[in-house]
Amino acid sequence: MNVTETNAATEDLAWFKSSYSGAEGGECVEVAASTSQVLVRDSKDKSGPVLRLAPQGWATFVGFAAQN
Repeated sequence: MNVTETNAATEDLAWFKSSYSGAEGGECVEVAASTSQVLVRDSKDKSGPVLRLAPQGWATFVGFAAQN
C-alpha cells in the first residue's frame, strides 16, 4: 500500500464517489481504478494524498467491509 500526492496521471481517471457518502459534505471517499492499481482519495481534498492499492488488496478490503 502506498500513499502519494495527486499528480496529472490521476486526474485523467474516472473517479467514483462512495454510495454511502451523503450530500451533506461529511466523510466522502472516491475510488478510481487504473490497469494496475485502485486509488482512493478524500472527495473534499481532490489535490491531497491518494491511497494506492493493488487490485487484490482492494478486493480483500471490500470483502471484509461487506461482512461487517
